[in-house]
Amino acid sequence: MTDPETLELAMFPLESALLPGQDLPLRIFEPRYGALVRHCIESGDPFGVVLISAGREVGGDDARSDVGTLATIGECLDHGAGRYSLLCRTGERIRVCGWLPDDPYPRAAVRLWPDEPGDPVTPAQVRELEDRVMAVFGRIAEARGAELPAREVLLGPAGGADPGQRLFALAARVPIGAADRYAVLAAPSAADRLAAFGEAVDALADVVEFELS
Repeated sequence: MTDPETLELAMFPLESALLPGQDLPLRIFEPRYGALVRHCIESGDPFGVVLISAGREVGGDDARSDVGTLATIGECLDHGAGRYSLLCRTGERIRVCGWLPDDPYPRAAVRLWPDEPGDPVTPAQVRELEDRVMAVFGRIAEARGAELPAREVLLGPAGGADPGQRLFALAARVPIGAADRYAVLAAPSAADRLAAFGEAVDALADVVEFELS
């Protein structure tokens, strides 16, 4: 029997880690991904995006991470000959249960992966982390003799966002590496995400200070 919670999805491995709620522009020219685009447009299905953890996707000689996000096609420009320009949007987090044959494009059995239970993350904790991010941006602006944009411009409006989702949105706006971004994505709970993102911000601050010293 098929697990009713498991979805079979077309998958798009990428050389970057995507977080929920990000824009994802794609240029498609490989025949198999042209087939993926046509399938998703005709069916209305989303596809999954995951980070390539080792190797290169071209030729299929790649190692793929097991945590990613759903993505939906918002805009599609058909250039003909199987070439497309897409603007997609990432959504819910997913965990890969198993990879299926790459026929005619990468496919996997996946489950949606909402946050697991954990210690609560308070707005004050998120605000303190935002302050640390702003301090890094401020250090960069100072070194360049530039004016620091407003907090809301750099970090986006906080509003009444769920703290776990707010951490995703913040991490998407900070120039951390793919490994740190994946650690934020793959953190099981919001509290784990707070810790992972905090470590990434500290590492970024150290790099900025080293380069400016």
